[in-house]
Amino acid sequence: MSLLQASERHAALVHEIRQHDHRYYVLDEPVVSDFAYDALYRELRDLEAAQPQLVTPDSPTQRVGSAPRSSLVTVEHAVPMTSLDNTYDAGELREFLRRVRDGLPTGTPVRFCIEPKLDGASVELVYRAGQLVQASTRGDGLRGEEITENIRTLRGVPLRLPVEQDLVLRGEIVIYRSDLAQVNELRVERGEAPFANPRNAASGSLRLLDPREVNERRLRLFLWQLVDGEAVASTHSAVLDWLASIGLPTHRRHRLCTSVEEIEQALEELKGLRASLPFDIDGAVIKVDEFRQQAILGKTAKFPRWAVAFKFAAEQAQTRVLDIVLQVGRTGVLTPVAQLEPVALAGTIVSRASLHNAQIIEQLGVRPGDLVTIEKAGEIIPQVVAVSLAERLGEAPAFQMPEHCPACSWPVIQRPGEVAARCSNLRCPAAVKQAIVHFARRYAMDIDHLGEALVEQLVDRALVADVAELYGLSASTLASLERIGPKSAENVVQAVQASKQRPLARLLTGVGIELVGQVAAVQLAEAAGSLEELLRWSPEDTAGRLGELSRFGPKMVESVQRFLSDPAQRPVLEKLLELGVALQQPRAEVVTTGVMQGKSFCVTGVLSRRREDVHADIRAAGGELHDRLKAGTTYLVAGDKVGKSKLDSAKKHGTEVLDEAALGRLLTADAG
Repeated sequence: MSLLQASERHAALVHEIRQHDHRYYVLDEPVVSDFAYDALYRELRDLEAAQPQLVTPDSPTQRVGSAPRSSLVTVEHAVPMTSLDNTYDAGELREFLRRVRDGLPTGTPVRFCIEPKLDGASVELVYRAGQLVQASTRGDGLRGEEITENIRTLRGVPLRLPVEQDLVLRGEIVIYRSDLAQVNELRVERGEAPFANPRNAASGSLRLLDPREVNERRLRLFLWQLVDGEAVASTHSAVLDWLASIGLPTHRRHRLCTSVEEIEQALEELKGLRASLPFDIDGAVIKVDEFRQQAILGKTAKFPRWAVAFKFAAEQAQTRVLDIVLQVGRTGVLTPVAQLEPVALAGTIVSRASLHNAQIIEQLGVRPGDLVTIEKAGEIIPQVVAVSLAERLGEAPAFQMPEHCPACSWPVIQRPGEVAARCSNLRCPAAVKQAIVHFARRYAMDIDHLGEALVEQLVDRALVADVAELYGLSASTLASLERIGPKSAENVVQAVQASKQRPLARLLTGVGIELVGQVAAVQLAEAAGSLEELLRWSPEDTAGRLGELSRFGPKMVESVQRFLSDPAQRPVLEKLLELGVALQQPRAEVVTTGVMQGKSFCVTGVLSRRREDVHADIRAAGGELHDRLKAGTTYLVAGDKVGKSKLDSAKKHGTEVLDEAALGRLLTADAG
């Protein structure tokens, strides 16, 4: 084949593969089999190997080509990525529409664009002269993490556009539920914990350092905004149509409405489609369609006045309780769990739901065999909310908390004044497993590759009896376990050893001292300075040192005293000290200036960054942190998946609610 023939064939293959990628990943209308597609891709790859001069940066073969990075870089958004105000019912929706009409000249006709609120991770893409040059996460709204190489792996995202314009685009990264099932199957085979839901899979995948891993996650992008859209059209809906026409992926489900009745009908129809859509949505977005009217309406300090998010109520489903079993947590608390006839709910198949404690079971009156209503609290945790007593099939006996732990048969105890029942065995294997999983979590010691399946094997085979023994594991020991190959075993060992460098506060979060959350753990660690010093404290020292801290009440002090003298917990801390784990806690610089002085923050929900990084920014601005929302908390920083009850509580306490973008603006203003 001559170079001219090779060049022509290369151009034809690139064009054909791009068309197939668009039909499969954007239109969901594939016209060739996977086998036929793979054959085209192999031909292109072989042709480029024989004629390297034909390779271009936007070739389909170059989507996964970069080496893993050592860290993520932060980039600033040209225009802040603000969030939307939320509405939850028809009354709040009508109030929004009234404000829109009042904000425009009297009698002005208004058209609204109704779109699905995609439940994924927001990103920004930048094209220069038609070439994809940068992609970043939403971050705090002002700046995000650069993820260009990760976005290049998404075959539905064009690397080059048929137009030469500069474009700044906003969209949502999602994963189809069917694709998530395949991803989770692979993770289980590798001994890794499956993703709980599509959103977690999407947001977690974006921050991976190796684009090759991202390529395995089957992510998709749907664009929902063109920054400076007026350069293309006069309305938002026309911009969405234009983006689709040039080959960019959009959700293609927007609808135009002019009246309240039409909007409410569109919302009901979208809600009805929710279960049949291949991806998750948690509401709808309602936008004034005309850009000129958007400019007139403007924005508040937090939100645009021309758009609002209508959040759907938590999805509910009915199913029957097959049994009530007990789950032993990391502190030995026994939590009743309803085993259910599997039922589809909010995009997943639910077969278990929490019943919290014996008191809740008594209040609900739930028994095995009952028909119950379940919902996902905050769209994440399944729980039983009602029992259909009229549908009871028989008189099953009422639930009784057992006298002995179902995992180890030790006596069950109940502390004075507590509802919770606990296993009295400080070495209960079920509690040890949960304690190790908690210790390894991202917000604690952040140990990659240590999933529940692996922890189960380690404890069941008596290879690990507490968190300190993780640091004595060898790659050869791990490789002897099921579904753990030599490479995976080495990754686990390296991850465990790397965690030795975490500061003391992360260790104290990981060992799970009751009532001591991430914020209090930092205060405790700074008061001690090192693990060695903490272990020197007598009960009197603990009371004296912690009594000086503003956030440590008598119960928290008592909890730390109890933990440090516990015959099961103290030896673990001593072993960790001997192994050189988390010896020091860098003392944060005390900030005595800034407008955040005297203001307090509680941070909750799913954030775009590590929570400890958000905490650090608040401390640097002089703010105080609360582990829990309480009277006197100045601001509630609410990420995604915050339940309405928490927002109602903020209203009750007079606490102002901020999203990440508003927090970023507040702290930036303070810094300036």
